[in-house]
Parts: sequence; C-alpha cells; structure tokens
Amino acid sequence: MNLPNKLTVSRFALTALFLCALFCPWQIRFQNTLALFFFCAAGCTDFLDGRIARKRNLITNFGILMDPLADKILICSAFIAFVESTHLNASAPVKVAAWMVVIIVARELTITGLRLLAASKGVVLAAENFGKHKAASQIAAINALLVLDACNEWPAPLKNFFLPWMPAFAEILLWLAVAMTAVSGALYLWRNRAIYMSEV
Repeated sequence: MNLPNKLTVSRFALTALFLCALFCPWQIRFQNTLALFFFCAAGCTDFLDGRIARKRNLITNFGILMDPLADKILICSAFIAFVESTHLNASAPVKVAAWMVVIIVARELTITGLRLLAASKGVVLAAENFGKHKAASQIAAINALLVLDACNEWPAPLKNFFLPWMPAFAEILLWLAVAMTAVSGALYLWRNRAIYMSEV
C-alpha cells in the first residue's frame, strides 16, 4: 500500500465524510462548509495520487483499477445527493433534476462497461481530452452548488459577495456539466464502436 494508493483509499473515506456532513441528522454549525471542505479534500487526493504515482513510478494494478472507481463514486455520490438535498430545501435556488443525474451516472457506467469489454479483448482505452474537460465541468458544478449552500454559513461580507451571482453561475455550470457528460459519452462510444459492434 504505497502513498498514491493510500490517497486513493482516502478518497473513499472522504466521500463518506462528505455525505455525512451533507445529510447530518443533527444541525451542526458550518455543516455545508464541512461538506465543501471534504469534497475539496477528496479532489486534492485525486490530483495528488496520479501525480505522485507517475513521478515516483509507483503505478500499480490496484491504483489503475481503484483510482477511476474512487473518482466515479465521489462524483456520482455528490450529484445523487444533490437531487435529494435541493428538493428537500424548498427555497433552494438551484434544483438538480433526477434526469440530469441519470445522464451522468449512465455515462459513467456505460464507459466503464466499454473499458471492461475492451480489456477482455486485450485493448486499453485511454482517457480522452474531452473526457477530462467533462470531469472538470462536473467538479466545477459540484463546487459551485456546495459554495451556494455553504456561503449562507459564512460572515456577512463573504455571504453578500457570493449570493448575488452564485445561483446563476451554479445553474450554468450544472447545465454545462450535463451537456459535456452527454457529448463526451456519445463521442467515446462512437470512436470506439468497433469494440462493441463486433459483439452484436
């Protein structure tokens, strides 16, 4: 269990802490700020584990398997949680619709299935640039939604700075993430259609 793998495993734990903070049954101070902190910390481990593994030549089969899995669980968990949290709060300025999350989760499951099919044929499907942009848009949308909730717990100057423009900004990022997810999934399936068309 080298350092990059420890960071990957820690992302699972941070995802659990993020969800606990988001849905804590007891009203605690800075609850949404804690959720934002845990999500950002999980995002940092995602950046660090791959960087350290490549720099120190610590790439392992465990890391190759678990790193993308940890990413997908973190992202999908956040969006699924937003469906409930934004609808439980009647005054939430941005609502995350279930169909949006279905697109996001379906894309991740479909591409994972395609990669497994490719692996069974001895083919390794590398990540594409569009997929990286998709991931960046998803993380940006999640952070914006978290800041939108968390800023209500912050001192008045910070709250007054974010509240006027953050709802519209979060809404735009949410729609962008959904669009990028759908397009990147469709492109990935089209470019690698030979892998699954041969099975039809």
